[in-house]
Amino acid sequence: MRDYVDGNAFNYEQGQRARKLFAAVVLAALDDAIADDKKYGNGPEQIARWARSRDGREVLMCAGIDPNERVVQGLMEFVRRGVRTSVALSREESERRQAAEEAEAA
Repeated sequence: MRDYVDGNAFNYEQGQRARKLFAAVVLAALDDAIADDKKYGNGPEQIARWARSRDGREVLMCAGIDPNERVVQGLMEFVRRGVRTSVALSREESERRQAAEEAEAA
């Protein structure tokens, strides 16, 4: 019984690691699209083409993201904003955004 539980816990951990790895691939694709947008002006179209492709859908599913059209639109909007993923995920950026929203509401 103990081996069964340990095996399930190990498999769950491995699955979580794989999901994080594929999520990192999605973040890298977003960063590449943002760089393309700044350089060539076609970033949103690039990320949409990738997300709708067979490989893109597979990567999104492996990252735990449902590859539907709403997700594609969200990825395109993220690229349009032009904020790199490392900055967007940082605490300082989220605090700055929250302060801006509070100032806008007041």
